[in-house]
Amino acid sequence: MKKGLATVAQHTDFDEIIDARTPAEFAEDRLPGALNLPVLDNEQRIVVGTTYKQRSAFEARRIGGAMVAENIARHLAGPLADKPRNWRPLVYCWRGGQRSGSFVTWLRMVGWDAHQLEGGYKAWRRMVVAELERLPAGLQFRVVCGPTGSAKTRVLEALAARGAQVLDLEGLAAHRGSVLGALPGRPQPTQKSFETGLFGVLRGLDPDRPVYVEAESRKIGSVHVPEALITKVRTSPCVTIEASRAARLDFLLRDYAWLGDDPARLQASLARLKGLQSNETLARWHDWAGAGALAELFAELIDLHYDPLYRRSQGQNYTRLDAARHLETDRLDDAGIDELAAAILASQR
Repeated sequence: MKKGLATVAQHTDFDEIIDARTPAEFAEDRLPGALNLPVLDNEQRIVVGTTYKQRSAFEARRIGGAMVAENIARHLAGPLADKPRNWRPLVYCWRGGQRSGSFVTWLRMVGWDAHQLEGGYKAWRRMVVAELERLPAGLQFRVVCGPTGSAKTRVLEALAARGAQVLDLEGLAAHRGSVLGALPGRPQPTQKSFETGLFGVLRGLDPDRPVYVEAESRKIGSVHVPEALITKVRTSPCVTIEASRAARLDFLLRDYAWLGDDPARLQASLARLKGLQSNETLARWHDWAGAGALAELFAELIDLHYDPLYRRSQGQNYTRLDAARHLETDRLDDAGIDELAAAILASQR
């Protein structure tokens, strides 16, 4: 590598990765494991940018330089105070410019072997996008299908526990993909952050072994599955869970029991079905949600929403669904889910 510079391919060669961008930029996406030590905070960056536009580049550098020096000094006296002599950090900003460059200069003056990421976050982002286009083609996906309430995510967890390779898209998206899919206390990642997480999982998979994944829509909550991945998954071999309606209802009542403690949130989620269900049906569901009548509500959601949606979408989107092996079950407790995982693995031998 060039003296003081490193490429995105070398980002794992360092003891620590420092993101010198603002907290707002860091929150949108960052390199895995990066520590945010901004040389300009959110407000300071606005001040510098405004000064550049309204006054001059010199004035912007003068004001910004003082802010950067103060912030770097605070980082040196705080989070970096106990770093050993042989510590090797990688520092990046938006495009490998003055923010990370100034930080690296100070770190190298102290005596650390600090490097600047060439091209900054933009170079990282270009690599992630390119790899998400390339990686899916080399993987062997096996798609776990079944209507809502078939415990597909739990089956993936059981497959992983048995040593199988699993791609949990809903886990990465922090959303279960249905109208009630938002997770309590867990906001969804941004699209860029979702893709960074996805890239991290895909690059660690063994292309010589199957990868089990749940049948998903292109959109999971607010994030979209990259085109190359959803296309490869939708043309891959499938296995379908055929759970009884009673088993599915019991599972939903267990898995979504927390919704009974937040009727307002449940009602707000159901309201998004306006136009897809009659006003009379939505009013009934609204009342049931408010009263905590989850058994009645989930039963009608299965019959009037989830199952019709599944029938419309799966056959059209998953081209090998007709050839799928069907696994029937009337229990979706822990033992039943583990039996499904064992049967899926047996069917692939």
